[in-house]
Amino acid sequence: MLAIQNLYSGYKKGRDIIKNLSMTVQHGEIVCVLGPNGCGKSTLLKTIVRILEYRGSIALKGTELSSYTRKNLAQKIALLGQASQIYFPYTVYETVALGRYAHCEGFLNRLSPADEALIRETLEKLGLYDLKDRLINELSGGQLQMVFLARTLVQNPQLILLDEPTNHLDPKHQIELLYYLKTWVKEGRRAVIGVLHDLNLAGSFCDTAALMQGGTILAHGTAGEVLNSEILKAVYGVDVRQFMVESLGRWRQITDKR
Repeated sequence: MLAIQNLYSGYKKGRDIIKNLSMTVQHGEIVCVLGPNGCGKSTLLKTIVRILEYRGSIALKGTELSSYTRKNLAQKIALLGQASQIYFPYTVYETVALGRYAHCEGFLNRLSPADEALIRETLEKLGLYDLKDRLINELSGGQLQMVFLARTLVQNPQLILLDEPTNHLDPKHQIELLYYLKTWVKEGRRAVIGVLHDLNLAGSFCDTAALMQGGTILAHGTAGEVLNSEILKAVYGVDVRQFMVESLGRWRQITDKR
């Protein structure tokens, strides 16, 4: 679905954050992008949606992204980030409906019956329909992020980019969000690229993992291959695997006592 070759990008001319990065994403695949702070994970997502200029090649189904108009690109790729703390007090329904803008013929056009049916179906699937008339500034962080997920889904993209979408979410909402996306990917010829810090979630959620360091990909493969103790220790500077083993042991002690 997506082929990236020899990619360079950054925020200032002559100062690249992404350096000679290459990777591919297949139809029906969930790829988790991992790595320490500042390694270029969010920069990579912003480059894929053309928020940032780039050198090299990014092709979606064989077509270079630079050949798409902004509107056409929004019909094919959607970005879901962390729940923002600054937003307009729209209703849940109005917020989700914004996802159909890329498919409308003009800013002021009314939603079609097909648009309204898709919005209703998505709200129902995510358990949000009863909240459709609530203002989004009255929602919890978890509810708000699920609303933003609904807005992303009604955009009907082929590829969804996740930028640390589970930050500040409780375990229930983390699991619901990630596993709904897992189902969404398998329902059609779609794909997800997700930036995650939680290695446990990444191991459960992804088909493949890409570990970044210094603006490029150090390791790319199955979760078992990439979440290797030696590779993680080299990238993060700590023995992540040993810490997780010790944490699991403490967890078992606590639950066994109960």
